[in-house]
Amino acid sequence: MKLAMIGFGQAGGKIVEKFLEYDDRTGSGIVRSAVAVNTAKADLLGLERVPEENRVLIGQTRVKGHGVGADNELGAEIAEEDIDEVQSVIDNIPVHEIDAFLIIAGLGGGTGSGGSPVLAKHLKRIYTEPVYGLGILPSSDEGGIYTLNAARSFQTFVREVDNLLVFDNDAWRKTGESMESGYEEINDEIVKRFGILFGAGEVDAQGEVAESVVDSSEIVNTLDSGGVSTVGYAAEEVTDDSGGGLLSRFKSDGTSDNMDAANTTNRITSLVRKAALGRLTLPCEINGAERALLVLSGPPAELNRKGIERGRKWLEEQTGSMEVRGGDYPVSDSSYVASVILLSGVHNVPRIKELQQVAIEAQENIDEIRAESEENLEQLVEDDEDELDPLF
Repeated sequence: MKLAMIGFGQAGGKIVEKFLEYDDRTGSGIVRSAVAVNTAKADLLGLERVPEENRVLIGQTRVKGHGVGADNELGAEIAEEDIDEVQSVIDNIPVHEIDAFLIIAGLGGGTGSGGSPVLAKHLKRIYTEPVYGLGILPSSDEGGIYTLNAARSFQTFVREVDNLLVFDNDAWRKTGESMESGYEEINDEIVKRFGILFGAGEVDAQGEVAESVVDSSEIVNTLDSGGVSTVGYAAEEVTDDSGGGLLSRFKSDGTSDNMDAANTTNRITSLVRKAALGRLTLPCEINGAERALLVLSGPPAELNRKGIERGRKWLEEQTGSMEVRGGDYPVSDSSYVASVILLSGVHNVPRIKELQQVAIEAQENIDEIRAESEENLEQLVEDDEDELDPLF
C-alpha cells in the first residue's frame, strides 16, 4: 500500500520519521510521500528524514514559531488560516501513485490535536482517495488538559476521516521508564504493527509471491466500514530444525512433511489468537467489530493456506463479522512469523468512554476554577475601590 503520510504536530512528525526509517530498513516502500506540519520551528528542525521542502511551519504570524502551548482550539484556528500553505506542499505529491492519505497526530497536544481534523476535512473535499487518521491517545498520567484535548480531538477527527486508527499510549507505557525512552519504544511498536499491515502485498526481492495475496484494496475495503480501528500483533521466532534427527532423514513415507505442515498450521492459528486477544493498539472487545483483516508475515516455508483459513474462520466466530479478509506476506530473510490483525468499526471500547468521562470532569473543573478566579480578583480589587480613584 502506497501512502502519502502527513505528520501533524510533534508526535506526528516523529512517527512519520520512524516510518521512513522502517522503509529504508525493510525496503517496503510504504511512504510514497512524507510531509510534516507544525507550529513549532524547533520540532521541524529536529526531523532528519522528512525532506526540508516538505516541512511546513504554520501560524508564524500568531505564535512566531513557538508552538501553541497545548491549546488545540488555537491549533485548529491556525490550521484553517494557513491551510493553503499546507496544500502548496501537498500539490507536489503524485496523488495518482498513492492509495490513501494517512494523517498522523498525537491527540493530547495542541497543534496535531487541533489541526489534524481540519486537514482531514480539507483533503476529503479535494481528493477522491481515502483519508485515514492515525491518532495517538495520551496516557492518563499526562494530565487533565491533555485528556480534555484528546477527547475533543477524537470526537472531531473520527467524523472527518474515512477511518481513525488509534494507538493508546496508556496501554503501552511501562512504569519507571523515562518519557523519552518510553515514547521511542511506543513509536517503534506503532511502526512495527502498521508497517507489516501496509506492507502486505509487496513482492520481496527474491520474488516470493503470497499464496493468498493481501493487496491495498483488501485494506481499503476493511477500513471502508468507517469509525475506529485497532491493530493486534503477535510474533514467534523460527528455529532452524532443518537438520532434523536421524529418524526424520530416513523417513520416506512423507510423515515428516505432514508433521511440518501440521506444526506450521498450529503455529499460525496460535499467533492469530495471540494477536486478537493480546495487547491491541486500542484495547477493546473484539466481538462486534464490523470488519477484520488478517495478515501473516514470515519465511514462505512457514506460511500455509490451511493455517490462514483456520485463523480467518476463528476470527469470524470471535468478531461475529462475515467480512473477514486474510492472506500472507512472505519475507524470505525474516527469522520471525508474525500475525497482524486489523479490526475495523470496533464499538466496545472502555478507554474511549473513560477518556470522555475524565474530559467532562476536567472541563467542569476548569470552568469552576475560572469562575472562582474571577470572583477572587473582584474581591481583591473591591476592597480598596471606595478609597481609590481608578486611573481611567
